[in-house]
Amino acid sequence: MGKGRLEAFSDGVLAIIITIMVLELKVPHGGSLESLRPLIPVLLSYVLSFVYVGIYWNNHHHMLHAVGRVSGAVLWANLHLLFWLSLLPFATGWMGENHFEALPTALYGADLLMAAIAYYVLAQTLIASEGRDSVLARAIGSDRKGRISLVFYVVGIVAAHWAAWAAEACYVLVALIWLRPDARIERSLGARGA
Repeated sequence: MGKGRLEAFSDGVLAIIITIMVLELKVPHGGSLESLRPLIPVLLSYVLSFVYVGIYWNNHHHMLHAVGRVSGAVLWANLHLLFWLSLLPFATGWMGENHFEALPTALYGADLLMAAIAYYVLAQTLIASEGRDSVLARAIGSDRKGRISLVFYVVGIVAAHWAAWAAEACYVLVALIWLRPDARIERSLGARGA
């Protein structure tokens, strides 16, 4: 089956996730810069989560551009990814409102970890649907970048219980690794002439 509806639905869900996150930002009472100080953790967690949603949107787009069709299994794998991403506004809000305390920061990392696993499952399901010689399979290869990300998420989850700043540093580092759209897929698409 075609992939257009999957792309449109996923784009819509990601747009709603961003909307929910921004609606959680509360307007400060007061017109001074000092009135913004209590909101700094909330704003920082929002910015990080916005970047993550953007990263997933970019890479999801590139990944789907590299395939010709989707199967029922792909639809379910995509829903699995969207489920974990849809929890991001909750995890973001809890972490920001509680100024990066241990449990909310660990839960945020757990949500990122599960989204990363779901993204991997989606990629593997697409590869199974397209074949091991497909553009996507060649582009992803051994997925070293994905495996490194999983390690940093686990380190961040564990570190959150002793030093929230270290956990946040792990989450920011993974975001920096993925900030540029997946070059492997771009190169493969370029070679294919897509």
